[in-house]
Amino acid sequence: MIRTFFILLLLCVGAAGAYAYTDYQRYLETPVNIPNNASDTAFMIESGWSAKRVAIELEERGIISKRHWFDLYVRLSEQANKIKTGEYVLEKGLDVPELFATFVAGQTLQYTHSIIEGSNWKQAIARVAASKDLLHTLKDLDEVSEQAVMAQLGHPNLHPEGQFFADTYAFPRGTSDVEYLTRAKRRMDNVLSEEWEARADDLPFENAYEALILASIVEKETAVAAERPLIAGVFVSRINLGMRLQTDPTVIYGMGDAFDGNIRRSDLRTDTPYNTYTRTGLPPTPIAMVGREAIHAVLNPESTTALFFVAKGDGTHQFSDTYEQHKLAVQRYQLKR
Repeated sequence: MIRTFFILLLLCVGAAGAYAYTDYQRYLETPVNIPNNASDTAFMIESGWSAKRVAIELEERGIISKRHWFDLYVRLSEQANKIKTGEYVLEKGLDVPELFATFVAGQTLQYTHSIIEGSNWKQAIARVAASKDLLHTLKDLDEVSEQAVMAQLGHPNLHPEGQFFADTYAFPRGTSDVEYLTRAKRRMDNVLSEEWEARADDLPFENAYEALILASIVEKETAVAAERPLIAGVFVSRINLGMRLQTDPTVIYGMGDAFDGNIRRSDLRTDTPYNTYTRTGLPPTPIAMVGREAIHAVLNPESTTALFFVAKGDGTHQFSDTYEQHKLAVQRYQLKR
């Protein structure tokens, strides 16, 4: 009787085990429940969440059922501590192993924000402040002083102009404005260092910062990539000859909020630290954010006999070797004579 009981017990245990194993395998092979509403397909894993907390949240959202099987799979995978924080877009058809692999790989939803080439510090920081995708830890960022922002980034005595690499950056939800700006500053440091190490010989720059200043002027002078090395060559030649740069963008930058869209002869004669018509050499800081092309152009300028250029009205410029040629070009393209 006892022997028969134990046999029946073993059969029941075996049957239960077989059922559990089959149910577990079926659970792993069945797609999780992704809602039809697109707004519900995003799943956020917050910082500090354990794998067990993730499972609870998934079950409460109705994405998974039988959480005990999910917990078992996670334990057996030995990767419970490798889940990445972030926002995930869950696609239909994912099974539990694929869902968990997505969390481990950190395939989070990415947002983007751009620092535009040629924009100045005020314009760039206003766009950061207006971003709906960045976490704003610097309150009223567009009104915070330059020194306060740079201090937050670890550069309290550095002027912010030109210090953030112009590019489009992708980032996960929860990225702060400070993290974003720190990344753009680090990128600028790396690119400037790379280009400085690969620079041409006999350039009139004492350091990479001076090259960055001229790169910002080149960035503002033309949006035509092919012209940048030539414009850089003109400016380098003028510096070597001791000529003033006489470039309008520096005058406009020095005018600040007083610039109304028009630059007059009186503006060219009004001295500011940035007026390259009244002062010889480079202005004290960059005047805009730049990309790699402008930096590369300044550190590898085109050899040219031209010392002057004037806008032709179509985005390009007319280059001249002499002042007499330049006056004729101004009459033709600026005065329409």
